[in-house]
Amino acid sequence: MFPTYDVIVVGAGHAGCEAAVAAANLGSKVLLCTMNMNTIAQMSCNPAMGGVAKGQIVREIDALGGYSGIVTDHTMLQFRMLNRSKGPAMWSPRAQSDRMLFAHKWRMMLESHPNIDFWQDMVSGLLVKDNRVQGVKTSMGLEIQGKAVVLTNGTFLNGIIHIGEKQLGGGRAGEKAAKGITEQLVELGFEAGRMKTGTPPRVDGRSLDYERMEVQDGDENPTGFSYTDTPKLKKQLPCHITYTSPVVHEILKTGFDQSPMFNGRIQGLGPRYCPSIEDKINRFADRDRHQLFIEPEGWETCEIYVNGFSSSLPEAVQFKALRKIEGFENAKMFRPGYAIEYDYFPPTQLKMSLETHLIAKLFFAGQINGTTGYEEAACQGMMAGFNAALAVKESAPFILGRSEAYIGVLIDDLVNKGTDEPYRMFTSRAEYRILLRQDNADLRLTPLAQKLGVMDMENRMKRVEEKVEATDAIRDFFMKTSIDPALVNGYFASIGSAEIKNKVKLNTLLVRPHVDIWELKNIIPKLNEFLSQYDEETIQLAETNIKYESYIEKEQEMADKLHRLESLGLKEDFDYNNISSLSLEARQKLTKHKPRTIGQASRISGVSPSDISILLIHSGR
Repeated sequence: MFPTYDVIVVGAGHAGCEAAVAAANLGSKVLLCTMNMNTIAQMSCNPAMGGVAKGQIVREIDALGGYSGIVTDHTMLQFRMLNRSKGPAMWSPRAQSDRMLFAHKWRMMLESHPNIDFWQDMVSGLLVKDNRVQGVKTSMGLEIQGKAVVLTNGTFLNGIIHIGEKQLGGGRAGEKAAKGITEQLVELGFEAGRMKTGTPPRVDGRSLDYERMEVQDGDENPTGFSYTDTPKLKKQLPCHITYTSPVVHEILKTGFDQSPMFNGRIQGLGPRYCPSIEDKINRFADRDRHQLFIEPEGWETCEIYVNGFSSSLPEAVQFKALRKIEGFENAKMFRPGYAIEYDYFPPTQLKMSLETHLIAKLFFAGQINGTTGYEEAACQGMMAGFNAALAVKESAPFILGRSEAYIGVLIDDLVNKGTDEPYRMFTSRAEYRILLRQDNADLRLTPLAQKLGVMDMENRMKRVEEKVEATDAIRDFFMKTSIDPALVNGYFASIGSAEIKNKVKLNTLLVRPHVDIWELKNIIPKLNEFLSQYDEETIQLAETNIKYESYIEKEQEMADKLHRLESLGLKEDFDYNNISSLSLEARQKLTKHKPRTIGQASRISGVSPSDISILLIHSGR
């Protein structure tokens, strides 16, 4: 009935979809297994993509040939570039999405890929022989042969939904949990744990009074995520902001004794940076209000997502509290919020390729690794998909460094440090964020994708080459063009910047604080004429490169120093127990993690600088 597939992907959430695309784009024959074909790429929580650091990840996925950015651009309701008031390293794109259109577009794109097949069934176990995965078993009793398997089970592994004192088995509202995989993996020697996440109630937008809330519009000139020619947003839907109050908090507290989070029924840790409303009230008792973002779910639905009000309290308590929020006095609730508890596997059991140490050609991606968020899941799925396809060909894995991509930071953190709470990406986690901006992901990563052999990279590479050529030309113009004081002194006076007395080169003006390339363009005719041949995104990138050139160079020097450590390899079967001068903790951690390089070893918790010095000596360095 089935051929032997190169790669079998289990689960069709954000991680699974990108895993299937990545493996298929390297020429692998892929089977995507899902319990429900109608929930492929479901936005299980908020209807949005991107955000702080997450937006950078979506652009990185796109630069490597993934689909998340393309799908988002085709289905968004609103686009905003966050953190515009800060430096460009902090700028982060975010989009509100049409939930139904998003899933539909993803399915259409997957179905149009000639290398991807589908099977609707629950995968209940793995086929394993001689510590090597050989396929999957399904609840129908079928055995499907595969040369590599990627597990992207999301919240479905032994998932339990909590609403007050009620417990329901399920991986998502209305969908059953997945059984069998955890038990088999534990039997094979894997360590498992429990985590939890939550979602807020959904309400009827027709019952809300938006006049009593703050409007949050999208950008005046929205862009997007993909570096390809995706459609530009012509109209946008607004979001709104409102707040909880002491009255709301007091009502919510009446349900605390029935809260599974407080009475011990939930054992798993929840996400620190996206806590439930009851957790916020408990942890931040001095705050008399918390901000809520009121987000539309789509162009043609009245369903509203109440971002910031995740809860597992009894539905009656949720409803009573909701109606005390400004603008929600007559709110109708479509469904209550709930918490979901599920199995995960500490990611220190993985190689940097996301292949497991214990079972060859078995890969984990997404929430099974302890992360939270669509974007974190999607990029792991993509990297696992690439590396599963490469493993089948017996090729070297594709691994991104911390100075190359936020994706590299995320995977390095997971594999080397592990996580005991849902991991979420922030710009603060990246030490090279001036290099890892959202505006240069294509320049950083598309050449790597082409070298890797990802399908259909020719047009993308042509765009990259044109972009590099254009930004270089703009830089040259700024370095060579002199400006008369009379042209700019009025502008400088208006922004409180010192006037110039003699002609100076344009680049020396642009590096001044608060000096803007667009303002210079408006007041310097020859600059306006020169820049008219370039698009806005290219001009913005060139401005950033000129303004922050010295910072970029310093950070690149630091990254190059780190890269030298990364190039010093360590054998996977290296016996650390034979080096008595290493600390006991270092010997234990290095044996467990099996780092590939000295650089990776240096980031393992418990391995000290003196331990690294000893490793360098034993490596002949």
